Amino acid sequence: MKYFTPNKYIKFTGHAILTILLVFIVASCNPTKYVPKGETLLDEDHISINHANVKKSDILPYVKQKPNKRIFGARFYLGLYNLSNINKDKWPHNWLRKIGEEPVVYDPEATEKSKEQIQSYLSSKGYFDGKVADTVITANRKSKVFFNIDLKPPYTIHDIKYEIADTTIAKIVYFDSMSCMIDRGKPYDVDILQAERSRLERFIRDQGFYDFSGEHIYFRVDSTIGHRQVDIYYGIRAFQTIGPGNTPELVPHTQFKLRNIYIYPDYYPREVLSGDEAYQKSLDTVDYNGYYFITNIKKPTIKYDVILQSLYIRPGTTFNLSNTERSHNHLMALKTYRLANILYNEPVQNQYQGHVNNVLDATIQLTPMSRQSFSVELEGTNSGGNLGGALNFIYQNKNLFHGAEQFNMKLKGAYEAFSQSTAGIKSTQEFGVETSLRFPKFLVPLVQGEKFIKNYNPTTAIQVAYNYQNLPVYTRTVANASFGYLWDVGPYKSHMIYPFQMNVVKIPVIDPDYYTKVIETSNYLINSYKDVMIAGGTYSYIFNNQKIKLSKDYWFIRFNAEASGNIMRAIMRLSGAQLKSDSLSSHYNLFGQPFAQFIRTDIDIRYNRIINDVSSVVYRAFFGIGIPYKNSLAMPFEKQYFEGGANGIRGWQVRSLGPGSYLAPSATYINQTGDIKIETNMEYRFKLFWILEGALFVDAGNIWAIKKDLDRPGAQFKLNKFLDDFAIGTGFGMRFDLKFVLLRTDFGIKLRDPKYEGNSRLIFSRTGTTFADNTAIVIAIGYPF
Repeated sequence: MKYFTPNKYIKFTGHAILTILLVFIVASCNPTKYVPKGETLLDEDHISINHANVKKSDILPYVKQKPNKRIFGARFYLGLYNLSNINKDKWPHNWLRKIGEEPVVYDPEATEKSKEQIQSYLSSKGYFDGKVADTVITANRKSKVFFNIDLKPPYTIHDIKYEIADTTIAKIVYFDSMSCMIDRGKPYDVDILQAERSRLERFIRDQGFYDFSGEHIYFRVDSTIGHRQVDIYYGIRAFQTIGPGNTPELVPHTQFKLRNIYIYPDYYPREVLSGDEAYQKSLDTVDYNGYYFITNIKKPTIKYDVILQSLYIRPGTTFNLSNTERSHNHLMALKTYRLANILYNEPVQNQYQGHVNNVLDATIQLTPMSRQSFSVELEGTNSGGNLGGALNFIYQNKNLFHGAEQFNMKLKGAYEAFSQSTAGIKSTQEFGVETSLRFPKFLVPLVQGEKFIKNYNPTTAIQVAYNYQNLPVYTRTVANASFGYLWDVGPYKSHMIYPFQMNVVKIPVIDPDYYTKVIETSNYLINSYKDVMIAGGTYSYIFNNQKIKLSKDYWFIRFNAEASGNIMRAIMRLSGAQLKSDSLSSHYNLFGQPFAQFIRTDIDIRYNRIINDVSSVVYRAFFGIGIPYKNSLAMPFEKQYFEGGANGIRGWQVRSLGPGSYLAPSATYINQTGDIKIETNMEYRFKLFWILEGALFVDAGNIWAIKKDLDRPGAQFKLNKFLDDFAIGTGFGMRFDLKFVLLRTDFGIKLRDPKYEGNSRLIFSRTGTTFADNTAIVIAIGYPF
């Protein structure tokens, strides 16, 4: 069996980079290699507009023919195609043509269609008399197309006139008219009309009109009133049914109420489709709180109350589309069901003209997942930039107490390797057990109301874990327990609050040489490497709109706040406990061990800008601060910040940068930490070919100590000089998308190193250092952010 070692990985990366450079050269030298004689290569599309309210990006989707895609100005994919011999079908020629892109040959008909599409788009935006002209310039077998758009002010909406014969529907529309998206005085816009059609359709269906659809809504536009204005006729058609003699007949729309709701809590499609008369007879119907549960299982797989608390539909209420969708989402959020279908049908006696009873029956089909599962999981790990692997034995129970409680237990063994210039290749080993239990509701003392559960889909989480970690210069054990609440607000906002978190950290073994040469040189580090108890709470807020279908660009924002030790110190003072003293401080102990007292908060902001289907730019900013006080002279080691490595400033190896301009003494193991962290990143990502992706990046930032530390000169954060302490790195990376995992190699270069003085901080003016001193190679799993 062959193993993909780091050395082989780096060697493969080097070969890939050389191949990419070759492709760039080929793409630049002869882009018209396979353009047929008498034809030209579409070189560029240019768009000029004389109106500020219309952007080039608005027009581009309507240009039917686009040039070959470029990366850094070169037609990379065309270069791949040109590397092949089109007269040969064997490898690598067929493969190069498959991953490459054949030349885009200029097509005059496509240009004409583009003009028509652009003209149609402009008309949809109120520019009824806009003009689109094209010019083509050809030279060296390449054609450039220029679209010149001449626009006058758009037509605006003068008035909205309703045409609604159905009086019931008319009352609903008039009542909701304040929400209408069509505004008088605003430019005419077909997209706004379509959005209003969708909005009103949903609003009317939410009022019980099950048969209503957007096809019943129409708009007529009168552009003859002058003064560059239009009147909008906003109409709703009546419902068409079959009358006597099978002739079409227009009748008012029908408002439906729910009659019966039938729930199949153990619905297996295969059993239903193959079920015979015996299967049908085995089904039993139970009336529970007005809902009918139909099953052939005597003891419910999941408690009926749990299912009902996820439903927004009730017997006797009007049909509501939004409540139907919310019910489906909450049922799936229980993570107990593989499928959840909600179907409606009119009872047989209603299926004739007029809908006499105006009622619907709802059928809810729930297909459970397997309740218990065991699995063995081999995974790649990337902790703090250290690459490794883990073997996990996992047990899951998705319905522990028949209330959709999620229980997980993981036995974990992990190995991670990392490289430092002073230590070479070192490793860490970790062994532990983790358990978690989640309830689909809030346990006391927080909100228990059914309305809150339906609106915010709350979860209570209980977690207990123990880890043994063997690091190069010390051994550490961490036991922790936590109790917290999670809930969602809308489709992309979530909150997490853990009012109780307890961590007991012990360091039973420290390498004597490391303790003497590194830890004892700083009072801050002496206090950092102590046994400690962390008892407090945390709050987190996450915003992520990446899943919004209409948004290409997306934001990710995470805010964390944490406090520890305050309640425990108050209890100790009220109980009259005695302070314990050592050579450095006085503090309270609990069960013979000091507890940490601090506050800590950080924010991580990311913005992903999509350029095209093969490239994007990601911007990131991070700020974090931890403040120890009272019972602590230093932040616990686990809560301190570090820099460098695969997920930080990649020109530095992990934990080797900072704090501030402090120059750490030489040691066999570098582990620089601080109380404050500021970091900014920008990364340009682009797809290459096959599984390969590339990236160019710039990273900047550092860590600092919040208090003055005489043992670490230059480490303290100062408002008037922190920018001068910024480290700046750049570099490029290769990513290998294996679908199940993304492997990453980043080659970082130090552009500015704050540990040097004056101009020596810049790599271009630095002397006495080698190229290796100013570079770092990291291997990691997943994107850095």
